[in-house]
Amino acid sequence: MWFVKAGVLFALIGGTLLMLIMFTKIFGLFGIPNYLGLVGDFVFTPRSKIQSFQGRTNLLILGKGGADHTAPDLTDSIMVASISVEKPSIVLISIPRDIWIPSIRAKVNSAYYWGKQKQDGGGIIMAKSVVEDIVGIPIHYGLVLDFSGFTKIIDVLGGVKINVEREFTDSKYPISGKENDACNGDKEYKCRYETITFSEGGQTMNGETALKFVRSRNAEGDEGTDIAREARQQKIILSIKNKALSLSTLLSPKKIISLYKAVKEVIESDVNMSVGAILVRRMLSSKDNLTSKVITEDYLVHPGVSSKYDNQYVYIPKAGDWSQVRQWVKLLLQ
Repeated sequence: MWFVKAGVLFALIGGTLLMLIMFTKIFGLFGIPNYLGLVGDFVFTPRSKIQSFQGRTNLLILGKGGADHTAPDLTDSIMVASISVEKPSIVLISIPRDIWIPSIRAKVNSAYYWGKQKQDGGGIIMAKSVVEDIVGIPIHYGLVLDFSGFTKIIDVLGGVKINVEREFTDSKYPISGKENDACNGDKEYKCRYETITFSEGGQTMNGETALKFVRSRNAEGDEGTDIAREARQQKIILSIKNKALSLSTLLSPKKIISLYKAVKEVIESDVNMSVGAILVRRMLSSKDNLTSKVITEDYLVHPGVSSKYDNQYVYIPKAGDWSQVRQWVKLLLQ
């Protein structure tokens, strides 16, 4: 069940990103006229200003490939962060991308794409609606993370330190912009790819190198799996978080302003500053009480490839509807 492990990894990644994004939203405007107002929001905004249901605020976090990805608006990373407003605790629920959604006749990872085609901001609206139907709880807010933009964040931070556990080489790493290159008739289309190699051990990566590190998927051996790729992604995100929240960053107004601008470019959200302030407070108080879960094959079944599902590999609810999953979510949040 590779997607179970991948889901747990993304749950950890999503929680880290949420904290980074909220920190930059609240503290990132250092020196700009409304900074004091934002700090006031952070300290004084009452929790009544935030939407909640049965003592919890539920946030949908989506990760998309971005502009230089072959499918830029598919959200292969999908997670619900349920944050308690009563006591310090967060529950992260990861949702497999291959769940089939009959209402849009597509997988759940394309809900954002189809909603975006209908209207500005429609991507988050449709994705929240679709996920609500699966988990059975209201989704109050949404965040979309563009993974291709992490290069800017990392470069603003001056690079990140990464420990590469296993050396690997990927001889088919796609070169951006050459996806449709005819390669002068070369049937193997070798001009579309480059060879990248990462040596074992600690090293500092700039944004471009870090992006290649997390996106490589054609290495030989264990590093060529989706699980390995998710693990590398986790390393990068945790390193970004550590560097962003270090004293060298927090005590540098220039770096904080640049970081804010970089983060703002790679996220789309319906979270305003006041709501962000409350979410930061809850995240900080809940950092030691975080639970990560994923919808597993206990509740899902692969029905086989057929025209009913547009000949795609999909998952559907084992019970025939989402009642079992909704009951599991209800007990989990209690």
